Amino acid sequence: MPKGATIFILNERDIEHPLAGGAEVHLMENFSRLAARGYRVVLICANFRGGAAREVIRGIEINRVGNRYTFYFRGPLLFLRLSRGAEKGILIEDLNKLPFFGALYSPFPVMGIVHHLFGWTAFKQVSPPVALATVLAEKTMPPFYRRIPLIAVSPSTKDDLVARGFDPTLIRVIPNGLDHTLYTPGSDDPPGPTVLSLGRIEPYKRLDLLLSAMPIVRQRLPQARLVVTGSGTALDSLKRQASALGLDSCVEFKGFVSEGEKVRIYRSARVLANPSEKEGWGLTVLEANACGTPAVASDVPGLRDAVKPGKTGILVPHADVPALADALLRVLADDAEWRRLRKGALAWAAQFSWDNVSAELTRAIEEIGFERRKRGAA
Repeated sequence: MPKGATIFILNERDIEHPLAGGAEVHLMENFSRLAARGYRVVLICANFRGGAAREVIRGIEINRVGNRYTFYFRGPLLFLRLSRGAEKGILIEDLNKLPFFGALYSPFPVMGIVHHLFGWTAFKQVSPPVALATVLAEKTMPPFYRRIPLIAVSPSTKDDLVARGFDPTLIRVIPNGLDHTLYTPGSDDPPGPTVLSLGRIEPYKRLDLLLSAMPIVRQRLPQARLVVTGSGTALDSLKRQASALGLDSCVEFKGFVSEGEKVRIYRSARVLANPSEKEGWGLTVLEANACGTPAVASDVPGLRDAVKPGKTGILVPHADVPALADALLRVLADDAEWRRLRKGALAWAAQFSWDNVSAELTRAIEEIGFERRKRGAA
């Protein structure tokens, strides 16, 4: 480890942000371990209501500036100011919203961590002007990142990057990990017929499909219920949809929960459902698997990496509501099927460790180096 080396990170959110998700868990788990190894880790992110401008969490120095819109201008400016006092460093772009184009201004080498790019799905997530800006920014990325090493969190993400024109020789796949001291299985007895959705509640997550499947499920299994855990911009519309479908008595919206409560919910559910149209990986699938809970998910990039069909869960064609309902019923109503998938899920999840992921990420960072670039270097 170079003496005095600083790892700078640009990411829209930190782990305390009300809309933090899998990307922020990935950031915290990996870079807190690098901080524990002696690196100085500086995260620059957007602020939120009630957030402090600066604080330290698990060894990571967090600097919050601007909001979700102004951050993409103010964040790089703050990075340039903070980087003046660093002799050796590297800039990590955590790419799960807009790109930062750090190669244009960073005095240090740049590396990207790519969870997923939105493409046209951005129009289901944000307002048309912001979605258009996102699509155009993503389309201009390849020339600016032609020499930038990238970490993709799944094979699907790498395939997407290559299809967009990124150099495959500069892309390394390092999957997500798990905290196996936290995510552990509960009882071997099958839980009741509870379907769980856990994570950020955003339009592209397509929880509307899951709600649409529940009346079909309950026709054959009247005691089936759905627990929706998390918060996000689509929450209010989902509550209205649940009421319109007559599901108020069997759908519970729990909002944000603690880590300990999250584990309890994973264990108490019979199956995790993820009908998203696109994911970088699907970290909640692995978390559920480590708690002994199989998954039913859309057969889309990211989720098809996280779910081993027929072994740890079931993949269904995206937006096929009858197929989604049938898959849920297979797990909800058949104890033998649940036990078989549970066994596979536990074995699959056991392969993933944040310690191993952070070790691979450390090697990738150290291969790039921390030396200040010469003026005008690309």
